[in-house]
Amino acid sequence: MLPTTQYAKSGGVNIAYQTVGNGPRDLVLVPGWVSNLDVFWEEPVLARMFARLASFSRLILFDKRGTGLSDRVSDMPSLEVRMDDVRAVMDAVGSQRAALFGYSEGGAMCALFAATYPARASALIMGGAFSRRTQAPDYPWGPTRAQSLAFADEVERDWGGAVGMEARWPSQVRDERCRQWWGRWLRSSASPAAAAALLRMNMEIDIRHVLPAVRVPTLLLHSRNDRVIDFGASQYMYERIAGAKLVELNGIDHVPWGCDSDVILDEIEEFLTGTRLGTEPDRLLVTVMFTDIVKATERAAVLGDRSWHDLLESHHALVRRELEHFRGREIDTAGDGFLATFDGPARAVRCACAISREVRALGLEIRAGLHTGECEVMGGKVAGIAVHTGARVATHAQTGEVLVSSTVKDLVAGSGLSFQDRGTQRLKGIPGEWRLFAVEQ
Repeated sequence: MLPTTQYAKSGGVNIAYQTVGNGPRDLVLVPGWVSNLDVFWEEPVLARMFARLASFSRLILFDKRGTGLSDRVSDMPSLEVRMDDVRAVMDAVGSQRAALFGYSEGGAMCALFAATYPARASALIMGGAFSRRTQAPDYPWGPTRAQSLAFADEVERDWGGAVGMEARWPSQVRDERCRQWWGRWLRSSASPAAAAALLRMNMEIDIRHVLPAVRVPTLLLHSRNDRVIDFGASQYMYERIAGAKLVELNGIDHVPWGCDSDVILDEIEEFLTGTRLGTEPDRLLVTVMFTDIVKATERAAVLGDRSWHDLLESHHALVRRELEHFRGREIDTAGDGFLATFDGPARAVRCACAISREVRALGLEIRAGLHTGECEVMGGKVAGIAVHTGARVATHAQTGEVLVSSTVKDLVAGSGLSFQDRGTQRLKGIPGEWRLFAVEQ
């Protein structure tokens, strides 16, 4: 079932739009050259792309003026005028602030909007986009004017079939179903003369001067093999938008619903949410180790800020050396404490003991707690009950003590490590009772 199409007024022109999903953030999708909202939904890969975007956002789709379900216009408007259609649609749906995702020509419109209305743009995402469409003496990443004009003539002459598909969606150019859909999509998006006029207007796009004014988080996605827009176009923008992230894709399609679609969606989701909710985290059996410095606050008060900072740096360097030696992985450092993981419990125990011994040369004492269990691992972080258990074990350790759960003790049987029974304890927030053991050092 198609989403309901509604209309927003923009300078007297009716702009067709749809909203999908009810996620915690708004995401406006700005299409490239031409579009038709209803025909987009007929192609399964596009419907899947929209559904994925709507799984973590309220997705706002629209047809630019002169195309698709929006009003036809007598002459093709400038990029600035069409950019204002974005604002009109956002106003119509009550969106005060949104992330903008524009592909191909839509990317330039999004960048201009983000620079013009920074308070209304939470993020900028551009796929296979450009800041200037044609070549210039100082800009080699585009076709010549003659090549662009020749393609506009070809479009007007051959409109109705799979014109342009060989460069824009080459992975499916031999699929007859996709070719039929492509032709129907183009015919429904614009007339031959309008499509050619849009191409000629796009030849004039040059927002290079705008790039330094973009101040929102920016993600650039572009394939090295793009046959329509050279990868150098995104490299150019990456070098001129402060803090931008550039992701190099490896597919051959220019359209974002092509062979790079899954990668593009993963990158967008992670960029906007901080995680890839569409994928399951890895679940691994790991040993977690928590350490912290005993009486750190009192020591800091005696030494003063500068001396304490220097001592803490020496402590951190020592811990990291031992982690490297025992193949541990640093996960987090909070103040004077470390969280690290190991793929072997015996090495984890020996690492904790080595840290405990070595820090005494710095005049410090630590406590450490270890537990082995299944953890969720995603984006360099670990989570799960095993992590909380390890943290609670550490709180029961005495000065200079390495304390482990019975799980760790049982797993290192035969390793030559010795333990002293510390009895059964209740760990705050962890169900049941836990037998704890101190490592004999």
